[in-house]
Amino acid sequence: MRLRPISHHDIDELKSLAQETGVGFTSLPNDHDFLVAKIDKAVAAFEGRVPACERLYFFVLEDEQSGELAGCCAIEAEVGRETPFYHYRVGKLAHSSVQLDLHRTIDTLFLSSDHTGDAEVASLFLRPAYRRDRNGTLLSKARWLFMAEFRDGFPDKVLAEMRGVIDADGISPFWQCLGSHFFPMEFKQADQLTGLGQKSFIGELMPKYPIYTPFLPEAARACIGQVHEQTRPALEMLKKEGLRWEGYIDIFDGGPTVEAYIDDVGAIRHSQRALVEVSGGELDHAERPSWLAATTGMADFRCSFIGRGPDADGVVHLSETEAQRLNVTGGDALRLLQT
Repeated sequence: MRLRPISHHDIDELKSLAQETGVGFTSLPNDHDFLVAKIDKAVAAFEGRVPACERLYFFVLEDEQSGELAGCCAIEAEVGRETPFYHYRVGKLAHSSVQLDLHRTIDTLFLSSDHTGDAEVASLFLRPAYRRDRNGTLLSKARWLFMAEFRDGFPDKVLAEMRGVIDADGISPFWQCLGSHFFPMEFKQADQLTGLGQKSFIGELMPKYPIYTPFLPEAARACIGQVHEQTRPALEMLKKEGLRWEGYIDIFDGGPTVEAYIDDVGAIRHSQRALVEVSGGELDHAERPSWLAATTGMADFRCSFIGRGPDADGVVHLSETEAQRLNVTGGDALRLLQT
C-alpha cells in the first residue's frame, strides 16, 4: 500500500469512494462535476500553480496489486478564505440576581468563524475491506509527514471536523431539533450543499444571537460534541497526536472540531530526515512494520511503511521493492516516523 497525490485518471475510483462515504461526510459529495473540479484543484496545488494559502492537497491510498483506491485523505492549507467557515462555539452566559441570591450559568451556542485561516485535515475515509494492516494509520499520519516536510506552507494551527451523530436512516437528531427550524430542507440536502461549497446560506439564515441549549430537547443536547460511531477510530488517532476539542461543533450535526498548534502535533515533532541507501537484494522485513517513510517532493509525494528505521549515521536502508514503491534511489532523502 502506498499513499500518493490524486491524479485525473482516479476520477472513477474517487466516485466509488464518494458513494461509500455516506451521509455526513460533507467533504466528498457524490457529484461528478464537483469531484472533477476537486481533482483539478488538487493537481494544481501539488504542482504549485496556486498560492500556498489556497491549496487543497488531496491524497489517495493505492493498492499496488489491484490498482484499487483503498481510501483517501486531504489537507486544506487555509479554511475560510474562499467561502465562510462556520462553527458553533459552545460557551456560557452567567446570570445572577442579588435580590434573590441566585446565580445561574447557562450553556450557549454562538455562530462563529473563529477558525478562518487555519489548516484542516479532512476527507479521511478507508474502505471497510481495507480497515486492517494499519492502513488507517498510514492514511492519517501521512498527512502530518507532508505538513512537516512543507511546514512553511501552513499556518500556526490545524483542525479536523468530526462527523457527528447520525442514525442508520441518515437523520441527525441535532439537525432535527435545531437546524431544520432555520433551513427549509432535509439534513441530507443541507449536508450536500455545504459539501459542494455552497455555504453562504448558513450565514444568511442562521440566528445571529446565542442559542440557549436548555431550550433544545435532550436528543439534541446529547449530540453536542459527540461523534458518529464510524468516526471514533479517526478521532482517537487525532487525540493521540495532541488534537483536542476546544468547544467548537458542526452547525448541522453537532460533531466536535478538534484542533492543535501544528508544531505541537506529535507526528510532526517526532519525524526526522534520513538519506536513502538501496540494497541490492531484499532485506529482512518486520512482520508488523513500525516505520513510515515519506518522500520530500511535493508533486511526486509518496508515503508507505518500510521495514526498518535509520541507522546511527542517519541512513535508512531500503529494499529494491521499497525503493520502487516510494520512487526513490540512493542518496535521496526521506522523512521518517516511527509509529
